[in-house]
Amino acid sequence: MNSFGVLAQALGVAYAAGINVPATIAVLGLAQRQGWIGHLPAGLDVVANPWIIGLAGSLYAIEFLLTLLPGLASVWETLQTVVRPVAAAVLAAATVYHLDPVMVLPAVLLGGGLAATTHGTKLGLRYAVDASPEPITNAMANLAELTTIASIGIAVWRHPYITLALALLLLVLLMLLVRRIVLTLRRLLSGQWYRSTSPAKDPQLPATK
Repeated sequence: MNSFGVLAQALGVAYAAGINVPATIAVLGLAQRQGWIGHLPAGLDVVANPWIIGLAGSLYAIEFLLTLLPGLASVWETLQTVVRPVAAAVLAAATVYHLDPVMVLPAVLLGGGLAATTHGTKLGLRYAVDASPEPITNAMANLAELTTIASIGIAVWRHPYITLALALLLLVLLMLLVRRIVLTLRRLLSGQWYRSTSPAKDPQLPATK
């Protein structure tokens, strides 16, 4: 794999970590141990250690349960703003370090920035989902996130460019969705939605007393 291919793999790992760090580590470790992917790059292959997989899996299970609780999910996701971009940058650096130390800085900058964008988009969606007073939508969101992480974490090692391109396309679509949700909520809170949907008065009809 050439330098750009490995960088694409690093960005794929950072993208997944921007969604959820423990889930990304657990998926990568299990994927290597089960033979779903080849051997991970030196520096990143530590995630295949059974203790690391067990720890990451336990942390993800706790996070999964926490985010089922309306209100607490938004608080937890907000706190992750200072964790995920940094952790994603570290994982991206570990992915490219074996290739050329010169690639570490671009991987850190691009990986951290991509993870911050991914996390910010997820945070907007989480706020919208967490508005519902039941755990079903939160559980569905968690499962969708895990599916995305697993898909990227496995496919990026065989088809790095295609996987990264599809992941970025998904990110753009989700950003547009978040923007639409924010605009709709603003209209609802400002009363514009009611005014736009209420029947207009016919100026030709005489006013009734």
